[in-house]
Amino acid sequence: QVQLVESGGGLVQAGGSASLSCAASGRTFYLSNYAMGWFRQAPGKEREFVAAVTWGNTTPYYADSVKGRFTISRDNAKNTLYLHMNSLKPEDTAVYYCAAERFGVGVQGPYKYWGQGTQVTVSS
Repeated sequence: QVQLVESGGGLVQAGGSASLSCAASGRTFYLSNYAMGWFRQAPGKEREFVAAVTWGNTTPYYADSVKGRFTISRDNAKNTLYLHMNSLKPEDTAVYYCAAERFGVGVQGPYKYWGQGTQVTVSS
């Protein structure tokens, strides 16, 4: 069983920065074997794709709304995924989820494993 635990959310002022981490674990889990993604869900809205790195590929993919402001990265040795967020806007306020799919090649999914989410609130 794969477990994903996000951390790093909180309250940030507009224009500020924040970083999220997603620690992955599981018996014989190797981050390098997984596509990893970040998604978010704002109140009253559907969950949306934010960023991802697919299996066997180092190219990151971003939603247009975060391109140039967010950076996804992964540390395979630490089994940890990161999301660095700059120039935050109030519309970035959401619960952020990390997701994993073994040997996944789809940028936006499907993803089998999901974390519990971490809240990011951007104040204006």
